[in-house]
Amino acid sequence: MNALNLFFQQFGVDILLRTREHLTLTVVAMAIAVAIAVPLGIFLSRCRVRAVVSSVMGLVNLIQPIPSLATVALTVVVFFYLNRLFGANVLRTIGVQPALVALVAYALLPILRNTYTGIRQVDPATVEVARGMGMTSRQILFSVQLPLAMPFVMAGIRISTVWTIGVATLVSLVGAGGLGDLIFRGLSNYRMDLILAGAAPAALLALLLDWSLGCLERWLTPAGLR
Repeated sequence: MNALNLFFQQFGVDILLRTREHLTLTVVAMAIAVAIAVPLGIFLSRCRVRAVVSSVMGLVNLIQPIPSLATVALTVVVFFYLNRLFGANVLRTIGVQPALVALVAYALLPILRNTYTGIRQVDPATVEVARGMGMTSRQILFSVQLPLAMPFVMAGIRISTVWTIGVATLVSLVGAGGLGDLIFRGLSNYRMDLILAGAAPAALLALLLDWSLGCLERWLTPAGLR
């Protein structure tokens, strides 16, 4: 108990500060990713041109095989050359801006793929019944397809959230802050207490957000599908 008290006296303030930074990065990145991927998934599920669907999915899928650290580094490189191209420092190569771009890029695929799959897997007979009742395409989407697809959509969001928390530990390397600061300081000095101060809150944060999103998923899912 004395060791635990000493640990929190030494690192408590730093842990709270870095956890707040980490949570902010995660929440903002996920909000942007959801705002992009869910509407895009809905559009692709209703798109009749297969080439468009394949092209968009293929483009987003290109990011996933790239290691997360390389994604962060490539974002910095792209920002650097875009600044040179425009002849002005419009984009910051260090800090939150490149970190958010990398996090959003990494979070897109599970949400997009699950939204698309969830809507496409809705029984066509159910859609036809709704159409026969006089519902418009918009009403069918929001009253039938999206509620039935909600478990798929939320599963994608939960996967992306856990991934984003993990990748967010790496963006401290580009000056974005977060719990990665503690982890990398501990690794550079071979201090287990610093590594624990960063890694344990990150793991707890992932578990807490996944549980919270699971509760939200159950609330949003129609009672008959729970």
